[in-house]
Amino acid sequence: MNENTLLMTAVKAADDKRAEDITVLNMKGISLISDYFVICHGNSDKQVQAIAREMKEKSEEHGYTVKRMEGFDEARWILVDMGYVVAHIFHKDERSYYNLERLWGDAPVENVQGLLNQ
Repeated sequence: MNENTLLMTAVKAADDKRAEDITVLNMKGISLISDYFVICHGNSDKQVQAIAREMKEKSEEHGYTVKRMEGFDEARWILVDMGYVVAHIFHKDERSYYNLERLWGDAPVENVQGLLNQ
């Protein structure tokens, strides 16, 4: 699976579970961690877990192994490391507190609607 397919899979999985305010940051040349960050949030612990679970399952269906998942049991900030793509799935309150979009403000923002329409 190439990075664009993985990115589309992660974004569509988040959208399928009704994640809110899905944002994709292009981290190429900015971070050594990954090429893209997918940032989104849910309004309940169950929804946050469902988004993370869906990303993991859809990635694996496409032949990719999730390297690690952190924070699943607490469901306040779940990190899903898929290699080229790292997803940050927040509970609504934590998202505004940590504000990763501001922290990584120099990263270009990708067109999420364009990814969903592919």
